[in-house]
Amino acid sequence: MKTKGKILTIGSSADTFALKDGRKEPMGYYLNELAIPAQAAVDAGYEIVLATPKGRKPVVDRHSLVADHFGGSEEALQKALNFVATNSGVQNPRSIRSVIDEGLDTYVGVFVPGGHPPMVDLMQDPDLGEVLRHFHAESKPTALLCHGPIAVTAAMSEAVHFRQALVKGDVAAAKSAAEGWQYAGYRMTIFSNDEEHYVEDNLMGGSKVPFYVATALEIAGGMVETNAGFEAHAVEDRELITGQNPPSDHAIADLFVKALDRYVAESATSSTFPVTSRYLSC
Repeated sequence: MKTKGKILTIGSSADTFALKDGRKEPMGYYLNELAIPAQAAVDAGYEIVLATPKGRKPVVDRHSLVADHFGGSEEALQKALNFVATNSGVQNPRSIRSVIDEGLDTYVGVFVPGGHPPMVDLMQDPDLGEVLRHFHAESKPTALLCHGPIAVTAAMSEAVHFRQALVKGDVAAAKSAAEGWQYAGYRMTIFSNDEEHYVEDNLMGGSKVPFYVATALEIAGGMVETNAGFEAHAVEDRELITGQNPPSDHAIADLFVKALDRYVAESATSSTFPVTSRYLSC
C-alpha cells in the first residue's frame, strides 16, 4: 500500500509523575489525543511510526478511557481503542534514537500527544531535541497537543537545566537556560494554568504539579494563547501547530493534515526533497 509519507509520533516512556509534595501519581497519554489525530493522518494517506525514548509502548491514562473524551460516544471510544490496538506503527514502537540513526529525511511530520508524561521525560530528552531541531530547520509540520507542547523545550541546548529551574521555581535560571530557543516568538497554546488547577483539585487530590506548562512556555519566550477552560483551541504559526486540551483533538488533527498535505505537495516540486519520501510503502 502506498502512503504519502511517514509521521513520527512521539510518546513518553514515563508512567509516574512526582508532584510538588513528593507524591507519585500514575499517568499516561490521553487516548483521544493520540488516536484522533493519528487516525486522521492515516485516513489522509499517511503512515504512523511511534517512537519513545526507551523504545517501549507508552502507557495510557485511565482517566482518558471514557466516552466523555469522544463526544459522549461509546462507539467513538471503541474505535479509538481499536485503532491503537491494531495500527502496526503504534503496536511496534521504536526508540527515538533508532529513528534518528535510520534518518529523519523520510519523515514529513512529527506529532506529540499529551497527558502529563511529556513534562517528565520528553521536554528534556536530547534525542527528541535533535528531532525537533531537524523539523524546525526543514519547516516540517510539527504538531503537539494538550501537555504535549511542553516537549518543544527539548530543542533547547540547556533543556535539562530549564526543567530543573522550573521545578525549583527559579525563573531567572529558566530564562537563561532558554536563551536561543528555536521557538521563541512563536504563537502557541498548551494546557492552561486554570485547567491544571482543575486537574489538581479533582484528579490529584489537591496535590500540585511541580510547575505549570503554560507559564513554562511563556518563560521560554513562547507567545502563549489559551481559551477559557476546556474549550477547543488550536494555534498554527509557521510549522508549529499546537492544541490546548483534550477537546482540541479534532481541531489539531484538521490543521495537521492540511499542513502535511501542503508540505508534501510543495516538496514534490522541489529537487531537494528526497525521492524516497514522496511515496513510501508500508
